[in-house]
Amino acid sequence: VQLQASGGGLVQPGGSLRLSCVASGFTLDDFDIAWFRQARGKEREGVSCISHRDGRLYYSNSVKGRFTISRDKAMNTVYLQMDSLEPEDTAVYYCAADGFKRQQCTVEEYAYDYWGQGTLVTVSS
Repeated sequence: VQLQASGGGLVQPGGSLRLSCVASGFTLDDFDIAWFRQARGKEREGVSCISHRDGRLYYSNSVKGRFTISRDKAMNTVYLQMDSLEPEDTAVYYCAADGFKRQQCTVEEYAYDYWGQGTLVTVSS
């Protein structure tokens, strides 16, 4: 069971990036999937998740209206489209999978069994 996160890079403020989280060894559709991020010197923060039950979405207040999480079943991939990026979005971004069948996805770290390796997003001019 593996998750591979990719798509990070350097982008100017106001720009966009799309992160990808590809699963191998299991079907993403059976899991709640979340994106977390950790800025230097700060605790890891959950920013968004998508529920396996009904595709219900959650966004933290810090990214609501700017980030969009989505799932491509055929590609076994979850995406995080990030628009209107701000310097405060600079962080290592991780995707994670929760195998417990919850009513609603959560962005609490303890819930997640499988983690990708992280991809660095730097927003700077």
